[in-house]
Amino acid sequence: MPQDQKKILLVEDDKFLSEMYTTKLTDSGFEVEVSSDGQDALTKVKEQKPDLILLDVVLPKMDGFEFLQLLKKDDSTKDILVIILTNLGQKEEVEKGLKLGANDYIIKAHFTPTEVVAKVKKLLNK
Repeated sequence: MPQDQKKILLVEDDKFLSEMYTTKLTDSGFEVEVSSDGQDALTKVKEQKPDLILLDVVLPKMDGFEFLQLLKKDDSTKDILVIILTNLGQKEEVEKGLKLGANDYIIKAHFTPTEVVAKVKKLLNK
């Protein structure tokens, strides 16, 4: 892997969506690791130190908000960029995600995978 290739952890339990986003991100030059639940994702974060996490909220074992809380409490992982990528679009949910430390909140139904990749790139290039 090239030294400048960014590592993305995609936390998504829907197989179709995770494959679609993985393909889009890989085609854009990212290294992608996928996790289908919050507990597994927490383990992978500690092992692999991704540059950015795309995080669904509705997940088995541990939801995205709980995952985000634990991630941000840990000094070794608190600075990892997080984009919540979910279909939960209520104002309260968006506010909660951002308050817990997410860098961005994307409602899946409102953005194409291409637009999601563009947001990832923009955040990583800041």
